[in-house]
Order: sequence, then structure tokens, then C-alpha cells
Amino acid sequence: MDTDNEEVAMKESRRRERQSALENSDSDIGLCGWLLVSLSILLMLVTLPLSVWMCIKIVKEYERAIIFRLGRILRGGAKGPGLFFILPCTDSFINVDMRTITFDIPPQEVLTKDSVTVSVDGVVYYRVQNATLAVANITNADAATRLLAQTTLRNVLGTKNLAEILSDREEIAHSMQSTLDDATDDWGIKVERVEIKDVKLPLQLQRAMAAEAEASREARAKVIAAEGEMNASRALKEASLVIAESPSALQLRYLQTLNTIAAEKNSTIIFPLPLEMMQGFIKR
Repeated sequence: MDTDNEEVAMKESRRRERQSALENSDSDIGLCGWLLVSLSILLMLVTLPLSVWMCIKIVKEYERAIIFRLGRILRGGAKGPGLFFILPCTDSFINVDMRTITFDIPPQEVLTKDSVTVSVDGVVYYRVQNATLAVANITNADAATRLLAQTTLRNVLGTKNLAEILSDREEIAHSMQSTLDDATDDWGIKVERVEIKDVKLPLQLQRAMAAEAEASREARAKVIAAEGEMNASRALKEASLVIAESPSALQLRYLQTLNTIAAEKNSTIIFPLPLEMMQGFIKR
């Protein structure tokens, strides 16, 4: 736990250093730059109050604005939410959406560690954590994150067996999330969650697995049936020993069987006869 906290603190410190380096690198715009800024301020004052509509901008609660003055990022980092002020002609800005973005990873044909081809897709949740880095360090953070997610999925699944892919989805998702988060940290991107949606197997492999599962179920059913017959034979043996000790118990069993048959509304008539009577006929 302490190690994780230290890693998070180190990442945050490195992110702040990169942001400060971007904001403070060659921050002096030079004499010509200050002259252009002064002319822009003068133009704004001359054209008041019309210039107010060009200088005051608004960003929404979930957005941040990165201001460029003569092509350089303005000190102070991202602006917003709310009102902010820019100079006409010399300043420009880019809005960055800070909300969580979701995208699907297209199905990827992956060769597993045990040489099985599977098709796997997933979903990734990420957000812009640092608007300055997302604008200054990467051309298109969204497209780069999508491509990186596809390659990361293929790389992670290539080190797993088929059984691990089918059973350890949470572990695979966590591994992908950690890898993506570390790789996109320089872009100001925070990968919040990764989920494996579906694992598609080849049709022949599905049939083979289904046949294997069916054979396993049949084997278990035969074992259970054999155990049941063994238990029934033991019970019948114990019952025969009890009946042998008491001849009247056999007559009671006859009556119980007759009662069971009568309850089913059968027309069969059964006459239970004592075995002693039959023995007398057999001797003659």
C-alpha cells in the first residue's frame, strides 16, 4: 500500500515538473513580442466596448481552456471553468473536455501462448487529467489512446493461455489498465478502467470443447449411477436379512405393494400366497 502511494506521488511530481517546464520554457516573448502585445492592448482599448465581446470567453464546468500568446502557453496553466480574458490578434485558445470518455476496442485476433487463435474485444474508460500536457505533448490524445489500447490488448493476451484468458478476465483488465495508465501519463491522460467484453473462439474449438464437456458430464453421470446402484444393493441386502428373520414381514410387504398398485387405479389383481403352500404342491 505504501509502495502504491509512493508511486502515485512520484507520478504527480513528474507531471507537475513537465507542466511547469512547458509553461516556463523560454517564457520571454522578446521585444517584438511585447510590442505586438502592446499594440493588441491598444487596439482593444480603442475599440471598446465592441472588443469586450472578443476578449471575454466562457468555458463550461467540464472544460478547460489552454491559452496561447504568440504561440506560447500562457503562465498559470489551464483556465476555467467560467470567464477568462484573452487579447485579440495575439491570443488563441483550445478547449479541452475533462469528462470521462468511453470507447470500444475493436475485436483483435490474438494468438495465445498455447497457439490458439481467439478474437477479443474490450472497452476503455479514460479522462484528461492535465489539459496542458494533453494539448502540448500529443497531437491527438484520443486517437493515440485508442491505438495504444489495441496494441496493449494484443501484447497482454499474447502472454496468456486460453484457460487464463477465459478465467482471469479481471487480472487481464487490471494489467491493461496499469500499462495504459503508465504509457499515457506523459499525455495528461488518466485511464480509469478497462474491461474485457467478449472472447470469441473458433467454431471448431467450440465444438471440441462442447464435446469434451459433454463427455465429462456423461462420465460423472455414470459414476453417480453406479454409486446409486451400489447403495441400493446394500439396502436390499439389509432388507432381505430383516425379512428372513420375520416371515410375517413378507406378508406385510405384499399388502403394502397391493396398496400402492390400488392407488394408481390399475385393474390388475394380485393374490399373495404363502410360500409354504407352494412348497407342498412342489413336493407332490
